[in-house]
Amino acid sequence: MRKKLPVGIENFEEFTTENFYYVDKTLFIAELLQNWGKVNLFTRPRRFGKSLNMSMLKRFFEVGSDPALFDGLRIMKEKELCEKYMGKFPVISISLKSVDGLNYEAAVAALQTVIGNEADRFRFLRESAVLDQKDKVAYSRLINVEKDGETSYSIPHATLIDSLKTLSQLLCKHYNQKVILLIDEYDVPLDKAFQSGYYDEMVSLIRNLFGNALKTNDSLYFAVLTGCLRISKESIFTGLNNLKVHTISDVRYDEFFGFTDEDVDELLAFYGLSAYKEIIRDWYDGYRIGDAEVYSPWDVINYCDELLADPEAEPENYWANTSGNDLIRRLLKKANQTTRDEVEQLISGETVTKTIRQELTYRDVEDSIGNIWSVLYSSGYLTGRGRLPGKKMKLALPNREVRELFIELVKDWFEETTLADSERINRFCGAFPDGKVETIQEMLHDYLWDSISVRDTAVRTNMKENFYHGMLLGLLRSQENWLVKSNAETGEGYSDISIQTPNRIGIVIELKYADDGNLEAACKEALEQIEERKYAEGLKRCGVKKMIKYGMAFCAKECMVEMA
Repeated sequence: MRKKLPVGIENFEEFTTENFYYVDKTLFIAELLQNWGKVNLFTRPRRFGKSLNMSMLKRFFEVGSDPALFDGLRIMKEKELCEKYMGKFPVISISLKSVDGLNYEAAVAALQTVIGNEADRFRFLRESAVLDQKDKVAYSRLINVEKDGETSYSIPHATLIDSLKTLSQLLCKHYNQKVILLIDEYDVPLDKAFQSGYYDEMVSLIRNLFGNALKTNDSLYFAVLTGCLRISKESIFTGLNNLKVHTISDVRYDEFFGFTDEDVDELLAFYGLSAYKEIIRDWYDGYRIGDAEVYSPWDVINYCDELLADPEAEPENYWANTSGNDLIRRLLKKANQTTRDEVEQLISGETVTKTIRQELTYRDVEDSIGNIWSVLYSSGYLTGRGRLPGKKMKLALPNREVRELFIELVKDWFEETTLADSERINRFCGAFPDGKVETIQEMLHDYLWDSISVRDTAVRTNMKENFYHGMLLGLLRSQENWLVKSNAETGEGYSDISIQTPNRIGIVIELKYADDGNLEAACKEALEQIEERKYAEGLKRCGVKKMIKYGMAFCAKECMVEMA
């Protein structure tokens, strides 16, 4: 039976027990031990395998784990290392991705549940011959449950901030072995708290929780934390001198998060999908972590899964659609003309140079547009294309998936900002049935300069036309009493835009992108196409009294409008 593709699988054990395909990242264990750090923080974009790697660490180190889970994997060739470390440690493993709430109290309750559930895994501590009565009382406080129809952990605040340290001490005493602590998605509670208005309270709680567990904990062997953003040391890691941070700029560990080219080749060959390599490279490759260029694992796995069901399936924005993408919206909202030009450069396949701050607080993100660039880089929307002195970096959009996302969000932003000025947009739209070509051209030119255009020489002409088409369509659809159709079948083909007004005026618009910059020739071609393909015939059959035909040509931020 062929191995299943692991769409959304984050539990390492399931790869063996449920026969999922596994891209072998087990040498991460060896590198982690060889490059020793007491507390290790890895920041990587979402959906790049952080949680799966944490699950792998747990299954390798934890007392009682099944060594057979690692049969045939690379780490098993490191015989001395496996002999010394495999299955030898108590492991505390939590994920903070569910620590959320509309207020601080709700978030604390969610954290109590996360820690209570993990503590509950170690119920044998209540019967431990090594622990004394005081120890067992301390453990009972961690799993104190209030019954209200479902399990709800009630951990006092003082106990909560000591909980990871307390659990470490109890496990260390029981096993006579120091503890490994794994904290996945460490920054999520701070992100959620910032969005909901209780950031300072959550910072204080997490600072105390982490300080006790990571700084003053003699029962700790080592710890690994993962997240998307490197939170300022002064914010939650105060006084933690044993912290080693590994960001997406660092060479060490660069190949262990994300799929390398070799990983993708092996996966595609295994499933007989090697013919799709270039499409997958175009859409999902291009992320630079350290010195390694990697693919988004989430995208590759999801697209391969689609292809196995439908060999004609088109690539989609899998990774980009797993988030609200608020960071890009914040960038566009704050954008001045310089920033709009820079976004335009990125969409066009070029780079922008920015100073990257890799240590921020969530509050810092709103302080300046420069910080937003830094977070876009840290979170994977942008990737590095070369380092420069002074913490500067050349940034680019990694691949077609993210470029398509930017283009869609730019369209949304443009519509939102232009529709807010109803007087201006009504004057623009009103010029169409009145045949005011100069007004249309002048105002359209102004809109283009206010917006962000697509001028990438690598993008096909029809894709560039689609960008202007979408922009113009958004403007015209502001007129609620107009019937505006896009690519509607109106004659012997499809016109770009057709309009019927309440007073029975029909308008046909054909758009062209002038790659050579000859706007006049492109306008002429557009008008000729309207006539040759009889685009106006469908509107005439609908009973319009007056027909107006426009040819429009675009090149970057320049435009020309002609009427037949």
